[in-house]
Amino acid sequence: MKQIKALVAAIAKLSDEEKVEALNAAKVALHEISPFKSEPVDCVLWVKGSAVHSNDYNPNSVAPPEMELLRVSIMEDGYTQPIVTFEDGPESREVVDGFHRNRVGKECEDVRKRVHGYLPVVTIREDREDKGNRIASTIRHNRARGKHAVGAMSDIVVELKRRNWSDEKISRELGMDQDEILRLCQITGLAELFTDQQFSQAWDVEGSISEEDFKELTDNVASYEEREEFRTVNTSDENRIFHTYDKWECYKAGFYATHVDGVTKKQGEETFAQFLKDDAAFREALEHITTHWNHSCEHYLTNGAMNRLAWLGQASCCLRRGIPSCYRAGWFLLTESEQERANTTALEYLNKWLVANGREAVTAEQAVPDRQSEIY
Repeated sequence: MKQIKALVAAIAKLSDEEKVEALNAAKVALHEISPFKSEPVDCVLWVKGSAVHSNDYNPNSVAPPEMELLRVSIMEDGYTQPIVTFEDGPESREVVDGFHRNRVGKECEDVRKRVHGYLPVVTIREDREDKGNRIASTIRHNRARGKHAVGAMSDIVVELKRRNWSDEKISRELGMDQDEILRLCQITGLAELFTDQQFSQAWDVEGSISEEDFKELTDNVASYEEREEFRTVNTSDENRIFHTYDKWECYKAGFYATHVDGVTKKQGEETFAQFLKDDAAFREALEHITTHWNHSCEHYLTNGAMNRLAWLGQASCCLRRGIPSCYRAGWFLLTESEQERANTTALEYLNKWLVANGREAVTAEQAVPDRQSEIY
């Protein structure tokens, strides 16, 4: 402790810039012998804001009011989370996580003045410095707390595909299921994204796939005479068909929205549960969806690998109550008997649609493959 006090006394005599440099050097030296050396948060450094720059792939977006809230939070509580960075050159760091903390520290005069133009950073592990790994790290940090722009997420999948990442690796590293990866690939329309060998059995294509293997889909579903041309690539079911997301009626209705203005999470989940309890309203919505949502039904209800009862329940609530699927946890507010009735109703309309479209009816187990809960 005497040695530490002597060091502190020596540092205290330095200018602010020299103090920062000395403290950073001391932290790095201590980090090298720390039992927590493998944890980035063990070594938080203060670096000049000019040395930190944003990455070019971040899909997270924050609305202006939330940016202001972040500014207020940092002014009131201080920086409680460092910015995760990657050293991409001498005196240069690229943001991996903390895109908006970086912006506030640079763009908000009151914050910048208080932290003397510096930003708190940690350095990502050396084994995560490859760009593909950095992208995956950014997504993992963001997915649970931000809003992702669909186009930006699609661009990221393109980037990872071009880096020879398999769908399994993308799924594992980004926490996506196969259907989400497929939807993001569909958005781009690039044939190269569908060349994963694991999916080859779903295509009647010899050799490599080119742009000519894809045909423009029209809004007139009745015009599809050769439906095998529109099979998706994520299932061995050769009768599966797909549409790009801009054709999905559920997407246009707000199915994938991440919130509803003025509605709390609790309120959204309660509305979801109350709607499913109302059998008459649920049936009316199911009738409308299976009759009028042609593109969505073809895309989702021909996919035997997904929970089709869940989609029908969530889509119905979105249609009639304006509640997107992010509030689907309201399913657990239902009693077991209420859940069973909702599943039975959804299965009834699923089979009506399947039979009407020349397909075989399915059992509840077939409609919900390998899942513990149904409409959830």
